[in-house]
Amino acid sequence: MKRREAIQHVALLLGGALAAPSVAGAMGQVLNTTPGLAVTPEQEALLAEVADVIIPTTGTPGAKAAGAQKFIIRVMRDCYPKADQEAFYGGLSKLDADSKTKFGNGFMNLDKAQKIEMIKQTTTADKPFFLRMKELTTLGYFTSEIGATKALAYLPVPGQFDGCKPIEPGQKTWAL
Repeated sequence: MKRREAIQHVALLLGGALAAPSVAGAMGQVLNTTPGLAVTPEQEALLAEVADVIIPTTGTPGAKAAGAQKFIIRVMRDCYPKADQEAFYGGLSKLDADSKTKFGNGFMNLDKAQKIEMIKQTTTADKPFFLRMKELTTLGYFTSEIGATKALAYLPVPGQFDGCKPIEPGQKTWAL
């Protein structure tokens, strides 16, 4: 079974915990054939910063290093209708504007603690944007080479299935 098929099966088992367009995006499908919104380099950089707050660099590379922002842009363009794209990028602009209002600087120029505070504020102030951003960031990260090999245990050709194998303390969760 291919990794993308496994992600689709897991999503179905979780009762659609992942939005259908996100799963389609992870599988490389294009659901939206109309032209999507143009994303500026500034928006792409802002997406990378927000994603890096959600999955920061620790002992493993973070979302920015994995290029999660490129995944988010592609999935939004290819799999979400224009109204959803406008709402998503509107939420991104609102986050930047709220940062300027609260700290006098755009999100990109905030220090780490201020960025975390703004993301926490967004979890309640603009919950739909935050949930979609979090979903796309985690999906983009864990389906990237960095996420699958550095953050998760990955065997390109797994051996025999052993459903009762104990996990050692500190061992990584297995990639799909």
